[in-house]
Amino acid sequence: MDHIPTTEAAVAALRAIAAEYGLAIEVSHDIGADQTSRRTAAGVGVTTDPDGSLPHEAYVELGGRPHVSVRLYPDDDALITVDGVECPDIARDDVPAFLRALYDGHAWVKARRFPPSEFLMVPLPGDRVHKEFISINLSPWLAGRAR
Repeated sequence: MDHIPTTEAAVAALRAIAAEYGLAIEVSHDIGADQTSRRTAAGVGVTTDPDGSLPHEAYVELGGRPHVSVRLYPDDDALITVDGVECPDIARDDVPAFLRALYDGHAWVKARRFPPSEFLMVPLPGDRVHKEFISINLSPWLAGRAR
């Protein structure tokens, strides 16, 4: 697994994935401490962090099914939303593998009868699986992956 050092490098990786799977992609950028979502306390007009760095956040929407959006944070992590299911705290380096697992059909929904619950299960490199509780009604794409 390659280390993705910057938000811009992560956006480039997402553009490559979109091209690989024939998906439309829309990207918006928020640059500066006064623009990024996690630094709202920075104050108006304060663009750099206390260490002098310029935080860069990006929001990416991918076309196709499932509906996927990715918010890349400047802190080396991401929030991936799959058909309304939010998967927070995904390491930036794991984002490409997470998306490939979705688009290659390796992700599934684990359904339990008792107590009734559903989890989105996404395999990641190194024999890891991201498990996210589903608190919404299953979309057709999610329902089609229930086991």
